[in-house]
Amino acid sequence: MKLKEKNIQIAMVIITVMMTILRFIFNEKGRINPDSIRFMRFAHVLPVIDNTTTPVGYPAGIKLFTLFGFDEFWGSKALGITAYLFIIFFCWKKDFYKREAIAVLGLFSFVSLFAYTMSEALIIPFVFLFLYTASQIITGKLEKGKAVFYLSLSLIALYNIRYSALFFIGGTGLYGLLFFRKKYSPVFIISGIIGLAFVVAYKFLFIDYFNENYINQALSIGLHPTSKLLTELIQGLATSFNPFIHIANPGGGFINYIIYGIGGLNILLMIYLLVKNKLSETEYFFIVISISGIVCSYFIQYFYSVISIDYRIISPFIIPVWLIYFNKLFRLFNFKTYLITVLSILSGLAFTWLSKGNYLENRKKVSHFLQSENLDKVPIQFFVLKEENLDKIQIAELLSTVNSNITITFKPEDTLRRTTLTTYKVLQKIKIDKNKYQ
Repeated sequence: MKLKEKNIQIAMVIITVMMTILRFIFNEKGRINPDSIRFMRFAHVLPVIDNTTTPVGYPAGIKLFTLFGFDEFWGSKALGITAYLFIIFFCWKKDFYKREAIAVLGLFSFVSLFAYTMSEALIIPFVFLFLYTASQIITGKLEKGKAVFYLSLSLIALYNIRYSALFFIGGTGLYGLLFFRKKYSPVFIISGIIGLAFVVAYKFLFIDYFNENYINQALSIGLHPTSKLLTELIQGLATSFNPFIHIANPGGGFINYIIYGIGGLNILLMIYLLVKNKLSETEYFFIVISISGIVCSYFIQYFYSVISIDYRIISPFIIPVWLIYFNKLFRLFNFKTYLITVLSILSGLAFTWLSKGNYLENRKKVSHFLQSENLDKVPIQFFVLKEENLDKIQIAELLSTVNSNITITFKPEDTLRRTTLTTYKVLQKIKIDKNKYQ
């Protein structure tokens, strides 16, 4: 039985890596978005600080892989795959939710994250390190000063990858307060305070130094009505906890009821299993971290402009719940539980094939175009009239995978420069193979 399951696990890891590669190759842009442009440009110009809208961690990770001969685009993909393999190796070595990690990270939503040029790919392994450190403290294997040091270090590392890790810091302190009678409670409270102190220092010593107006520009009260945010929260949770399809059809329709319905039923089953089975103290910590992260992700939208809640935004916070959920499923169904992941991969493969574009062909065309214009190794700009013109920005995204030193401009006068490209200038010389879905 153990040998059979081990073979299943090895096969699933190999398939997950292959699926991750297919996910960005069968996409016209290689799985990037407007934020990816900023990440790759940031990585390209390091150690110069390009902006403060994102921490340095993820761009620095991409930069590290460029030292091995990758460009920024391929470096980001190598980073995503390495992050996945690190988690599997770590969980296997430490015997820390290893079955659950293989099953959860093989779900199509997480495959999509590791294939994405976005910071979620890097923060996920650090979430596992954070959860492992906390579990060691709760079980008494890590104590006193050493416990505070490692837990605080993990929180600081998370914040240096994504600002939303502030919610991990808050959740850690909250757990210490909720279980203040426990021996380990002071460790969580002190670590939370240290993490918060780092956030304050980071604001004054880093963000304000490079952009003193960032906070004022980023914060705005009353961005969206509650009715809209609540609807998006419900839809976001339903898709995030759907193990098979994590993206709703933007055009609406009956298919979305099925997608939301499967996710909703899965949430109900999660709640049932968590209530029915007694949770350990470590599992209580996982639940507190997940719920506090989701709740904070919701309320931050009232005064900080972020995209609506979806699988990508809350992925770091739902990992603990997924781990507990699969742990309960393994107790009930043993290795048959892997069938959920297999079905998820198959549905993802079908989605990827039906919506396929051809990134490699598009990259070849873009590379030839930029070389012919002598724009492949110089800073370039791409003009769009409005930020809402997503179809035009998609061309800039594709260009950034070849020349990462690209900036979006909204100034018409910039089009007079030879190094400023427009949709017309690009599409009159090359034809891009587009896919239907993202």
